[in-house]
Amino acid sequence: MKTILKIFLSLFLIVNASFAQDTLYVYKAGAVAYKSVISSVDSVTFKKVYYPVNDIDGNGYQMVKIGTQTWMASNLHVTHYRNGDVISNITDNTAWSGLTTGAWCDYSNLVANGNKYGHLYNWYAVTDVRNIAPIGWHVPTDAEWTTLSTYLGGQSVAGGKLKEVGTLNWTAPNTGATNETGFSGLPGGSRQGDLGSFQSVGIVGSWLNSTESYGGVFSRQLLYNSSSMTSGLNSKNGGYSVRCIKD
Repeated sequence: MKTILKIFLSLFLIVNASFAQDTLYVYKAGAVAYKSVISSVDSVTFKKVYYPVNDIDGNGYQMVKIGTQTWMASNLHVTHYRNGDVISNITDNTAWSGLTTGAWCDYSNLVANGNKYGHLYNWYAVTDVRNIAPIGWHVPTDAEWTTLSTYLGGQSVAGGKLKEVGTLNWTAPNTGATNETGFSGLPGGSRQGDLGSFQSVGIVGSWLNSTESYGGVFSRQLLYNSSSMTSGLNSKNGGYSVRCIKD
């Protein structure tokens, strides 16, 4: 009888233990970022995202190989040059329009936009000898953008292959978007050089390159209503997204 009782008590304890519960707390910057009720038989796995590219501020970037080129898979959001010098953050419209030195801003001066789309930079920041790109990377030339579009079948179809799919960030209809390259282009808009005002977020993504021409600078655009990649000549003190390419 005693033996049977011992077996019963052992089974009871095992079953009871299997239903024991506790709460898992995950903290970020001192605050609870996630919590969940777990049992003693749950398996908890923590995964750390690996970023193969990091800028001087410690921001991480994934990269994607397209043809013979290797590109960052997200827009630049660094606030220091490679040597640690600060890139000026200019929020005032009049001050921005009169710049002849490097600067950055977030669309509408909202940090949330910077987190989503990356920062907007003027040409002076892009071409500063202190370098805006991480070591081993650079801001592409117009010719390097052409190499990209040619590999993807030409400007008339390249845009769709570079755009993030769906309408979470792009305004509908986001024509032709497949993101088959993994480039994940977003419509971060731009900042006008003459007025310092912001335009076209959700509609157009504009990427600055390092090529100067006719007193201006070339940029490439992806559009919400087209599968094309277009090009344009813009003022040097306009603000645009930047996507780096590997040396």
